[in-house]
Amino acid sequence: MATYVALLNWTDQGVRNYKDTAARADSFAAAAHKLGAEVVDIYWTVGPYDLVAVVEAPDEETATAVLLQLGGVGNVRTTTLRAFGKEEMNRIIAKAGG
Repeated sequence: MATYVALLNWTDQGVRNYKDTAARADSFAAAAHKLGAEVVDIYWTVGPYDLVAVVEAPDEETATAVLLQLGGVGNVRTTTLRAFGKEEMNRIIAKAGG
């Protein structure tokens, strides 16, 4: 499965409902699972982003569907990065001729 790092910022709605954030994280994980993805972990952060989610999905379409569902609820906006583990990076380097 491919790994995605989602950087999340609360919307006005999301910050108003901050008391529900842990329950919303559980709901997000359950919805992701139904679509065939897994939420590896969620971190609440201090700095330019309010949360960071690590998600594994079989393909970009699934990852996009999961994050569209999340954004559609209206509590967060996302910026998503495709992340590569060490083994994946070694394969990429080998393909590049390194």
